[in-house]
This record gives sequence, C-alpha cells and structure tokens, in this order.
Amino acid sequence: MQVKALIAVALLSSLSVPSQATNLMYMPFEKVVADAQRAGRLDGSVSFYLMGNPHPPVLAVKVTELPTNKKTNASNKSDIDACEWALQSALITLQAAAKKVGANAVTNIVSYYKHHVRKDLNTYECHAGVLMAGVALRGDLVFLQAPERPNSSGRGPGLARQ
Repeated sequence: MQVKALIAVALLSSLSVPSQATNLMYMPFEKVVADAQRAGRLDGSVSFYLMGNPHPPVLAVKVTELPTNKKTNASNKSDIDACEWALQSALITLQAAAKKVGANAVTNIVSYYKHHVRKDLNTYECHAGVLMAGVALRGDLVFLQAPERPNSSGRGPGLARQ
C-alpha cells in the first residue's frame, strides 16, 4: 500500500502545474474615480486623495489607515478593465465607510498590496492574473473643510435677496 502511495505522489509531483502569471500594473487613479462618478457608482459625496496630493484643510480625522482589499473576476476581461473594476470596488467600500463615520473624504490613499505601502501621486497598484485582479488600498477617513465658493447670487457680499 505504501508503494502505491509513493508512486502516486511521485506521479502527481512530476506533473507540471500551469503557472498563473500575475501582471503588476500601475494605473491612473483619477480616471477611474471620474469614470465611477460618471457611472453613478460613486455619488460624489466623498472625495479621494492619493497621499501627497493637496486637499482642503482637515477639520476632523475619523479613522486612520483603513485598509480595503478588493478582487474581481478577470476572466474575459482585459487586465486594464479588471484593474479598473477592482479599484472601483475598493473606492465604493471606502465611500461607504466614510459616510458611515461622517467623513467627506479619504486622504493619504496608498496602495497596500500584501501590507506593502506604495505611494504615488497619480497611480495605484494592481495585480492582474488569468483568473483574478486585485487592488489593495489604505487611507484615512476625514472631514475636510468645504472649499470656498464664489458668491453665486451676483449681488455681492452682504446683499440679501428681496
């Protein structure tokens, strides 16, 4: 019986397993945010800022270093499409978390694949394979000061509507 088991193990170990190659990609972040807002997947109530990018002053920090790790089925999708879909899923998760704690922005966003921090002002990291693509992010949920808006009434400061 032991001989049959050893033969089976030897045969199985000699068979080559097809490799699941993974492409490491650095993709433009703002394009995907804009696409998700245009498609209605993000509602615009929460802003997203990669680490190092300027943003209005932080009035309150709600949660620091919140991670999210999203994967998507990459079958029948290009690597680019799969990566963009995975990022949109991560952003949807971050938007929901921000709204839950009363935040209006996610700042200091970094790629966080396998707990390795990658900072970039314009891109996020995606790992795309034959079957799956994944994006991991980490960011801070904050309440930002609203940007100043010019007086839209056209009447000048201090002039009330009649």
